[in-house]
Amino acid sequence: MNAPSPHAGATAPDHAPLARTLRYLIRVPLLVWHLLIDLPLVLLFTTPLTRGLHMGGDTLEHRAIRAWSAGLMRVFGFRLRRIGEPLPEAAMFVANHVSWIDIETLHSQRMMGFVAKREIESWPVVGWLAARGETIFHSRGSTESLGGVLHEMLARLRSGRSVGVFPEGGTRGGGQVGPFHARIFLAAVEAGVPVQPVALRYGEGGNAQGVVAFQKGESFFGNFVRLLGEPQRLAEIHFLEPIMPGETDGRRRIAELARQRIIDAMTS
Repeated sequence: MNAPSPHAGATAPDHAPLARTLRYLIRVPLLVWHLLIDLPLVLLFTTPLTRGLHMGGDTLEHRAIRAWSAGLMRVFGFRLRRIGEPLPEAAMFVANHVSWIDIETLHSQRMMGFVAKREIESWPVVGWLAARGETIFHSRGSTESLGGVLHEMLARLRSGRSVGVFPEGGTRGGGQVGPFHARIFLAAVEAGVPVQPVALRYGEGGNAQGVVAFQKGESFFGNFVRLLGEPQRLAEIHFLEPIMPGETDGRRRIAELARQRIIDAMTS
C-alpha cells in the first residue's frame, strides 16, 4: 500500500523570475566558495594522518563531513531541524527517498555509508563526494551487485560502522512511501545491529516533498539547478524509534515495521 505524504504537492515551485534570479546571484557564489574553499579544508581531515583524530567522541573526519553537508544544505536554502537522536553505535539507518539531496540531509546529522545507485558515481561533484563519503554503489537489477553490496554492508556493520539505505529502491515523486525491499535488511539481521527508521520531510509539514523531488523527465543537473533557485525551506530529519535486534522476527517484518514508522511520522 502506498501512503501519500500530506500536502506533498501543495507547494508549487516558485516561478517569480526576479526572486529566483536574485537567489541565484547570491547562492551561486556561495556554492563556488563551498566547493573551492570549504571542500579542500574538509579533505584535510580525511587524510591517513588526520582521519583517526577524535573530538568529542567523534572523529574529526566525520565532524568535517557533517559540517560540510550542513553548509551545502544552507547554500540551497534549507533550514535543518532534527527531531529525535541518531543511534551512536553501529546501525542501519533507513529513510524515505525524495531526491539526491537526501544524502546530504542525512550526512548533516550522522556519518553513514550509503547504498546508492551506481549512476550517482558519474554525477558531477556529487558523485565524487559520495565516493569520499563511503558510499556503496549498486547496479540496479544485478543480483551479483546486490550480493556484493550486502557483503560490504555486513562487513561495515560488524566493524562498528553505520550504513544508510533507501529501501524503496528509488525516488517516487515525493508524494508516497513505496514498499520497502526486505532483502536489504538481511545485513542488519546477520550483524545483529539495530535498524533506525528516518523520516525526511521538506517544507512545513512536508508540503514541499513534490517540489524537492525529481520532476517528470528531470535530470540530476536539472534538479540541482532548480533547487538552487528555490525559496528557503525547512528540512526535517525525524530519527524514529529504532528496531532492536530480536525485537521482531525476520527481515520482512523489520521492513514493514520501519516503513510504517516512517509513514506515521510523515502523516503526523
